Amino acid sequence: MKTSILPQVRVEPQLRADLESVLREGETLSEFVEASVRKAVDFRRVQDDFYARGEASWQDYQRTGEAYPVDDVLAELRAMTDARRKQLGL
Repeated sequence: MKTSILPQVRVEPQLRADLESVLREGETLSEFVEASVRKAVDFRRVQDDFYARGEASWQDYQRTGEAYPVDDVLAELRAMTDARRKQLGL
């Protein structure tokens, strides 16, 4: 598979200096930019999925009128969090 090049982005000198100041030893500007873009793409996908699940839940509620009390939902989330913490030994 051929690789592609991302478009060049013009930035102010201060932003470039700030960016270069946070590079890790041996890390290149290109590696940093690529990693940042990958994280942004992943975040957008997670965000889009979150919104889609919320919209589906809203549509389901409008269709059925069935809802769950907030205290029940929070209790279930706390139980899940506590179980995961116990599993991780935290």
